[in-house]
Amino acid sequence: MPAKKKAKKKTSAKKKVAAGRKTAVKKRTAKKLSGKKKAVKKQIVKQASKSKPKTAKKKKAVSKKKPPSEKKTKSVKKTAKSAARSGTGVPEPRPRKAYQKKAGEEYMNPDQVEHFRKILNDWKRDLLEEVDRTVHHMQDEASNFPDPNDRATQEEEFALELRTRDRERKLIKKINEALLSLDTGEYGYCEVCGVEIGIKRLEARPTATLCIDCKTLDEIKEKQLG
Repeated sequence: MPAKKKAKKKTSAKKKVAAGRKTAVKKRTAKKLSGKKKAVKKQIVKQASKSKPKTAKKKKAVSKKKPPSEKKTKSVKKTAKSAARSGTGVPEPRPRKAYQKKAGEEYMNPDQVEHFRKILNDWKRDLLEEVDRTVHHMQDEASNFPDPNDRATQEEEFALELRTRDRERKLIKKINEALLSLDTGEYGYCEVCGVEIGIKRLEARPTATLCIDCKTLDEIKEKQLG
């Protein structure tokens, strides 16, 4: 019996030693794997940190490079904004309060005549100020550029402004004719059929000389002929 107990003790001791060795091996392998993982993470972080400043430098380098015609494109944008105030590029009349028509009031009485005279005079003043502003702008910006792109941009800008000013010149002529018709008492009546044009239509387009029906017929004829 004591020999059997000794043999059992020896086998249990051997098992304990083997289990201890296995656990030690497992711990070592776990430490090695964790160490490798940490090293890989450090490498990834280093690569990411190295790549970030490079991209920032590239962005800065790209932002520093400016096209030679940048100054001229800014001025073209300004003229485009001023031209985009209306569909034709010409300033529209100032927004005013709609005329409050009284009951039994005659069409084109002195109050209405004065109302439209103010609208036309204010519109004409705005157009003349725009013309003066264009002349000063062209005088200030006119210069010889060695770069052909800059010269082309400047010429395009001046051509756009001159076209807009030509439309404004024709519009000023129409405003002067409307002011004359106010003095003669012909303002507000259709020049084709003689019907009243209407307060609302005149407030929307103070230089209108045709009623809605005659204007639509005129547009249909233009489309057919065109």
